[in-house]
Amino acid sequence: MEKNNFKKVVKLFVAIYLLSFLVINWNDVSWIFNYKEMSGLVSDFFNPYPSIDASYINAYFYPNRSHAQALPQEEAKYAYTFKLNALEIPKIGIEAPMVFSTSTEKQLLAKDLDTGVVYYPGSVYPGQSGQIVILGHSAPVGWPKVKYDWIFSEINKLEAGDKILIDLNNKQYTYIVKSTKIIQKGAEVPQDGFSPDSSVLTLISCWPPGKDYQRIAVQAVLAPE
Repeated sequence: MEKNNFKKVVKLFVAIYLLSFLVINWNDVSWIFNYKEMSGLVSDFFNPYPSIDASYINAYFYPNRSHAQALPQEEAKYAYTFKLNALEIPKIGIEAPMVFSTSTEKQLLAKDLDTGVVYYPGSVYPGQSGQIVILGHSAPVGWPKVKYDWIFSEINKLEAGDKILIDLNNKQYTYIVKSTKIIQKGAEVPQDGFSPDSSVLTLISCWPPGKDYQRIAVQAVLAPE
């Protein structure tokens, strides 16, 4: 009899503990109970960027120079940073490792996206004339911050004048946001206002967050130092 009572007390304690945990942490765990959201994300989200391959991403580039040129030496003075390879977006509190992918193959890109944002092959280096494309995952509101699935979820909040920082080999390059666009998969990102001599940064993610319906593209240009 005492053993049965003990079991009941333990079960009651566990139930109260679980209920208290859910109430206190509801904002973080509520997504688990959203059946429609979960079922819709299973195929899309756990197969990241199902249509991202070289043929799609190439459309996001305007022609880079065949031999990317560095900015003149007297202009190439950038702030020192102790960070080696990172992307920072102060306005939305983002800092993520920058992964230099060596392949445009979808599965390898997906693997790299688990560990940070992807510096897409073919991009020029900061301070060179041409274009940089950086890919990142996005996720719905309330999605847990697992790996880097969520890293570009709020880049739609960026506006003209906001800063994006690239930390590379202990130098920090500041890019100033010029525009944010929603585009169809595989569609070209308009390059209006950018000269061939510009150093342009384009952030790309799925849109809406966690879905593969469209793309969001944030474009920024290197700030003069």
